[in-house]
Amino acid sequence: MNTIAGLAGVGVGTVYRHFPTRQALLESLAMESLERLAADMQAAAEEDDPAAGLERVLRGALTLQLEDVGLKAALELPDDLCGQTSAVRLAMGESARRLLDRARAAGVLKEDIGLDDLRRLLAGVAHAARLAPAGPEEADRYLGVLLDGLRPRAR
Repeated sequence: MNTIAGLAGVGVGTVYRHFPTRQALLESLAMESLERLAADMQAAAEEDDPAAGLERVLRGALTLQLEDVGLKAALELPDDLCGQTSAVRLAMGESARRLLDRARAAGVLKEDIGLDDLRRLLAGVAHAARLAPAGPEEADRYLGVLLDGLRPRAR
């Protein structure tokens, strides 16, 4: 917080007045990306083709995670401090569950894949993409591997 105050040209007390904790600051910084992700999730849940919706939302979430380091940190927080963050994450979770239920019913998502699984897997793809020397091109390839692995095996 001291570093942030120094970079902003304000006293540390001013920073703490607006953001009483590091977590409150992280949530505030990530809010725009969280809201965008929630809107993408809702649109994907309403899309006619659940496979296309699932791919679209995973691709968008991956892009946001790669562009916004604060989003990654906010998504990893165990609990929310801010009521706005809680409301956005709740709406996002409801849309995601609807999308996953539709994708399972359509036979395009393995029955045992849940929302927490997708969060962790996508975080792994984002981490791998950050480590890749080729950058964004690798992110697309890694996402393709994830999407292939989410589909049920043909019988």
